[in-house]
Amino acid sequence: MEQYIIKGGNPLVGDVEICGAKNAALGILAASLMTDETVVIENLPDVSDIKVLIQAMESIGVIVEHLDRHTVKINSSMINSTTVDSVYIKKIRASYYMLGALLGKYGRAEVALPGGCNIGSRPIDQHTKGFKALGADVDISHGHITTAKTGKLNGNHIYLDVVTVGATINIMMAAALAEGKTTIENAAKEPHVVDVANFLNSMGANVKGAGTDVIRIKGVEKLHGTTYSIIPDQIEAGTYMFAAAITMGDVMIKNIIPKHLESISAKLIEMGCQIEEFDESLRVVASKRLKHTQVKTLPYPGFPTDMQPQVVATLSVCDGTSIVTESIFENRFKYVDELTKMGTRIKVEGNSAIIEGVDRLTSASLSAPDLRAGAALVLAALAADGISTIDDIVYIERGYEDFPEKLKNLGAMIEIVSSDQEINKFKLKVG
Repeated sequence: MEQYIIKGGNPLVGDVEICGAKNAALGILAASLMTDETVVIENLPDVSDIKVLIQAMESIGVIVEHLDRHTVKINSSMINSTTVDSVYIKKIRASYYMLGALLGKYGRAEVALPGGCNIGSRPIDQHTKGFKALGADVDISHGHITTAKTGKLNGNHIYLDVVTVGATINIMMAAALAEGKTTIENAAKEPHVVDVANFLNSMGANVKGAGTDVIRIKGVEKLHGTTYSIIPDQIEAGTYMFAAAITMGDVMIKNIIPKHLESISAKLIEMGCQIEEFDESLRVVASKRLKHTQVKTLPYPGFPTDMQPQVVATLSVCDGTSIVTESIFENRFKYVDELTKMGTRIKVEGNSAIIEGVDRLTSASLSAPDLRAGAALVLAALAADGISTIDDIVYIERGYEDFPEKLKNLGAMIEIVSSDQEINKFKLKVG
């Protein structure tokens, strides 16, 4: 089984290029099913979640041609089934986006219930509420969600009880081809919601207000082909920002939209980092020991829940006592037991972690419990004394393209190993 082996202690220095946003790409790939014309998607990240969704699309007859590593050409005119039940699709949360896309286009869909990281419950009640409001019957049984329109899909006024990215995107897709007008109130405002809306509009949809808490959709008869480039990944960018901070480094993060990173930049400045912002890049410099702060995860534009493990890892070596409160997922502190192996002082009480900063971390054998927690363990290992190993890196590969290679380019000592022989070779090399 492959694992990362990391010798900590090197400040990260240099430039890193950010890929397309995984969470936007998953919604956009699903939405590409909604036209029979050819769609070209650029800046697609090469990560396992994307590969899984493409395999699921191909299983129902979608033709996907890879023009290069980050560009695909998609034609969905030969779809032969609206039932998506590949063994792969159960592994990712974004499987449910195919419900909204297929329901909007064909008036029916059946998709295996979503999987993904075990970071807490991911209820789909707001998705089903939206589909029902548009005129669909929804049935959940035998591990599948089945939706079918009763007559026509008709626009409606939908108020989401909680801010949810998944339901906002799913309802938006289904409503794009429904008759009449749909209003989604209390909609999610995340950058990837805006990106999916912009993609739908590039295919001829009429979606207005994405990025605000009220989205208005006027249904159209059909959608056409398009060429579209995905926005940069704010979570990948944020991870490298904290990697610079925890290692006392100096990193230029390129191909980003700085506005999407404002909550992360603000927190790093509070902690004592210097941030220089440019048009499509920013530089993070940590020249002295950072200080404590308080963080609460919130829907965008608040601090992202997907950055919570990375900030906790970084605060574990900051001066003073910090408190991080998780308001999105209830199960997101499972990785704290792993950090404790490295000498951190973190106490979890309910949905908050109280972090007493220590002078240094020590190496340990670790296991990644989920995608973002896995990235946080890598950051901690980069800052620790000695050589650490991290198992279950399949989680990390779900959302980070070329993670070890990009870190090595910044001066990190990290390799992927799969045998004792390779581990011993690494240890000899780093001396």
